[in-house]
Amino acid sequence: MAQFGFENDIQGILKLDMPITNAPMARWQRKASTSTSSALPSPGKSVNLSLTTSKTPSKTPGKNKKCTPSKVGGDRFIPIRNGQQLDVASFLLTKENEPLDANNPALENQKAWSVSLNGYAVEEAKILHLGGKPLNAPEGYQNNLKVLYSQVTPSSVKKTRYISSVPDRILDAPELRNDFYLNLLDWSSRNLLAVALHDNVYLWDATRGEITLLMKMEREEDYITSVSWTKEGNYLAIGTSDFKVQLWDVENQKRLRSMTSHTARVGSLSWNDHILSSASRSGHIHHHDVRVANHHIYTLEGHTQEVCGLEWSPDGRYLASGGNDNMVYVWPGLGEGGVGNESQSLHCWSEHQGAVKALAWCPWQPNILASGGGTSDRHIRVWNVNSGSCISALDTQSQISSLVFAPNYKELVSGHGYAHNNVVIWKYPSLTKVAELAGHEDRVLNLALSPDGSTVATVAGDETVRLWKSFELDPIKKKATRMMKSTSSVIHQTIR
Repeated sequence: MAQFGFENDIQGILKLDMPITNAPMARWQRKASTSTSSALPSPGKSVNLSLTTSKTPSKTPGKNKKCTPSKVGGDRFIPIRNGQQLDVASFLLTKENEPLDANNPALENQKAWSVSLNGYAVEEAKILHLGGKPLNAPEGYQNNLKVLYSQVTPSSVKKTRYISSVPDRILDAPELRNDFYLNLLDWSSRNLLAVALHDNVYLWDATRGEITLLMKMEREEDYITSVSWTKEGNYLAIGTSDFKVQLWDVENQKRLRSMTSHTARVGSLSWNDHILSSASRSGHIHHHDVRVANHHIYTLEGHTQEVCGLEWSPDGRYLASGGNDNMVYVWPGLGEGGVGNESQSLHCWSEHQGAVKALAWCPWQPNILASGGGTSDRHIRVWNVNSGSCISALDTQSQISSLVFAPNYKELVSGHGYAHNNVVIWKYPSLTKVAELAGHEDRVLNLALSPDGSTVATVAGDETVRLWKSFELDPIKKKATRMMKSTSSVIHQTIR
């Protein structure tokens, strides 16, 4: 039986060398059968390339050229493969799906005969074979081809910015009054930071690092209760405990006027162009036109206790106020004649359960107002002024003393007192926590944002001012959002 198996193997291998009878006709045979009357042109004679029998001219412009016989090693590469390789490859394609018996001795015999006759094993036969390693580029080689495509980072691997948990700078603030209802910090558009320390107002130049004493109260028992810069940053309004509002020319360090209209300390101030709004412990809000001698033009009545929060909207259409009576009011803007459009408030919200000092308008959505409650409330509430509804509310588990929107990354920053005494950055509008800045040893009283929006300043009862550089843009975005130069003041030549 082994003999018959061996003979079958011999016959199978010999069949590989036999001509293929059912193969398609070769190209040269098909060409010879279809063009029996045509003959190859001899060198030096013109050739008519038109093979059709139509009336097309026999001589085509530009085609009447001499045809030279092809030389050996021409410009076209025609691969030449061994016929045995094609036969073996065909055999492998027809037999690749058949199960193989590894213990079959016929396989070893086939391999031995294939190596002897063909020079290679049947299993290793390939029509195309690439061998060797690719050559390395020579030293100093540079690819001058333009890059058309670059790798795109998946959205799930987005690069997040680094927020330091340590302040960029710490300034001493001795004799700072630890009073929740006062507003003792403000940052001007000219990069000057105003800080009220008991009966003094100091200016810190954030560009040059210089400190200047702007003013000092005449009587020792009096103290500063609030500070607020004009939009242009050249005038500073100062509220005092002796019921007055002072207006100072910072460049010349000169007091321009002292306005009296309140009957209690002035704890909050806010500017709207040439209109200065001030609020006092009596609950009254006064509008002052600083261009005229009779500055007091209007009074808003609604709060029953001290007004500790006061903010004009960026477009000047609304004035928001918060007080110790746990109320939030939204008042209309002023008419052309300098009087109020309405004597009543547009909205009156009583959802907070604690004093409302923290108020902030959204710079990119002028109809959005954020408010924060005191120790008994601890909630951040976001309001839509157009509809009068509360969009969202968040329990921060800590007293909220100040709020400010950070436009560089569209975030909301909150300053807290009891019991965390920290600063928290929230993503707007989801109000998810982005970062927590801890370091103050006492409650945070006020927040102020730098003119370029990159740094937030915090002042606390531990008598320190800390600067947190948490919103700095990368160089590309910084060029696109370059701060515009401050314009000349509207009230420059009309103040008395």
